[in-house]
Amino acid sequence: MEMVQQIGDLAWRAFQSVNTRLAEGRSVVPKWAPGPLPKSYERTRPPLGYPRETDSLCPRCVVETRKQILSGERDLSDLVNGHIGEIRATFYEKDGEIWIKKTCPSHGTFDDVMSIDAEFSRIIEARYPGRDFRTFADQHVHRHGTSTVRYGRGAVLTVDLTNRCNMMCNPCFMDANQVGYVHELTFDEIKRILDDSISFKPRRQMVVQYSGGEPTMSPHFLEACAYAKKVGYTLVQAASNAIRFALEPEFAFQAKEAGLDMVYFQFDGTTNESNSHRHITNLFDVKKIAIDNLAAAGVKITPVVTIVNGVNNQQVGPIFDFCMANYDKMGGPAFQPVSFTGRDEEVSDEVRLAQRYTTSHLAHDLARYTGGKIDPHRDWYPLGASTAFAALADHIKGPEANFGQLSCGCHPNCGTATMMVVNNRTGQWATLMSFFNLEQFFRDLDVVVDSARGRTLTLTQLGLSFLRNFDETKAPAGLTPRTMLEMFNGKMGAGVGSETASKKSEWRIASVLSMWFQDLWNYDFRRTEMCVIPYGTQEGEISFCAYNTGVGWRQIIEEMRQVASTKDWYRERGRHQIYAGDRPVPLPNALKRKLPVVAVEGGNGNGNGKEAAHPSAHHGPQAEGGCGTGCGCS
Repeated sequence: MEMVQQIGDLAWRAFQSVNTRLAEGRSVVPKWAPGPLPKSYERTRPPLGYPRETDSLCPRCVVETRKQILSGERDLSDLVNGHIGEIRATFYEKDGEIWIKKTCPSHGTFDDVMSIDAEFSRIIEARYPGRDFRTFADQHVHRHGTSTVRYGRGAVLTVDLTNRCNMMCNPCFMDANQVGYVHELTFDEIKRILDDSISFKPRRQMVVQYSGGEPTMSPHFLEACAYAKKVGYTLVQAASNAIRFALEPEFAFQAKEAGLDMVYFQFDGTTNESNSHRHITNLFDVKKIAIDNLAAAGVKITPVVTIVNGVNNQQVGPIFDFCMANYDKMGGPAFQPVSFTGRDEEVSDEVRLAQRYTTSHLAHDLARYTGGKIDPHRDWYPLGASTAFAALADHIKGPEANFGQLSCGCHPNCGTATMMVVNNRTGQWATLMSFFNLEQFFRDLDVVVDSARGRTLTLTQLGLSFLRNFDETKAPAGLTPRTMLEMFNGKMGAGVGSETASKKSEWRIASVLSMWFQDLWNYDFRRTEMCVIPYGTQEGEISFCAYNTGVGWRQIIEEMRQVASTKDWYRERGRHQIYAGDRPVPLPNALKRKLPVVAVEGGNGNGNGKEAAHPSAHHGPQAEGGCGTGCGCS
């Protein structure tokens, strides 16, 4: 143990020898919370471990029930008040893997793999710190039977502005452009959804994410961004394929001015070939232009990668390298192992099992690609572990805060992450856990928050914990505990201290995320009830997985609330452009800028990606004819 670490450890132990003998301070009761901030030992946890049983769904009964509701044969109240399609399921270990098995009396047995590494799954679950508050006075928002969200506030409020899209690709949660009708929110409906989102407790900061379809096709996109900021949310993002940002550089500046902070950027590979399943032959070229335009406008980018085994799983490593090389324009990747829903709900068992990709696959793929620098067992934590950071920030901010800290307390089977420190000058990087005892640090945070000693003593303990858990002998050369503390404070939005000079540092924290959404074959209601990515809809807020998979609330609500048939919409308002049919997006020569590409054979993006401070507006050309997919657009 290095001298500074020894001093920090001795000082921590000396402090706690007194601190733990005193009665704990009383937890504050913030204005935004339904009660006192919970101590670490008061947090509840879902059933975990293997084997275990849960409530699940029959993939066949659900589809039949949904069709009956949409046809009028059954009433929607049957879904809200009953348990239609629900069956029991068992998670169990088999040959070092974790599987789920369930049997329907009518449709037989269904099996699927949950993890290719049982030990990985056990470690992730063991690192889960517990749930947030139960929701309070939220019956007007959460009223969806067994699909109801019951815990926490969530981290990302997703609002689908429209089901129209300018692409036609697989996979697609909503089967965009092929359902035969248009579902599109009015601005008054958008405002009502956002107003309702802060009408109950706990009232935490959330990311407001506009989605679709393609959200930038909504005529209300810009004013929706502005209204989210007016309501009080500090981070607004759009889940976008970014084609409009590529073809209209000025639109990126307009969106930034309206309040857009980040684009959750569809990004499936670092070559045109690796994006071919999206049915646009030059999609990677389009992505590079969009990245350039968004960066110039000051809009942050999180690349979101849907990974399908046998389709683009070989791109995991190159995407990681691409994000690291282009750190000035984007953050670390957010991987989404495939969920067979929407356009893929009728997948055969053979294809499903062949294409199944889990978070454990991702952890091992990155371990192989990095030569073991990212260790599957040491370096991955559940996203829910971040509740420890949120608890610390909530404690420090005190009772007068209007919003609680954003808290991503999802089920440990939902999402995981690993963090690393990166030197912007040299490119050197190391995982945080390779030199910092994160597991012990989380335990220390529990002690700090539970004792509730006030701001000064809380920050003192935080500093001592950083010192005792930071092993300078293993850390990258030049990285100090103070730099780490400044970066941590920056990641917390200065939530644990005053604004520091961390922005001047040559070091930064980067993350790799995995968010694995459920489908009908691996559905677990214990995950649904603690969802952190609820959908804000005309019928209240619904868990991401209950909306897109599960009983299929999306299909029900959108058909019930459709504004026109596709045919009538086209006749009255004209057809929107769809880029598909294995054809390119037409790009004028002036837009063919380049970004550096790493570890890509045959790539041609070797430019520096620099651009003038404010590009002029350009409206992309319209491709002739229809999309070639039979959607009815031509």
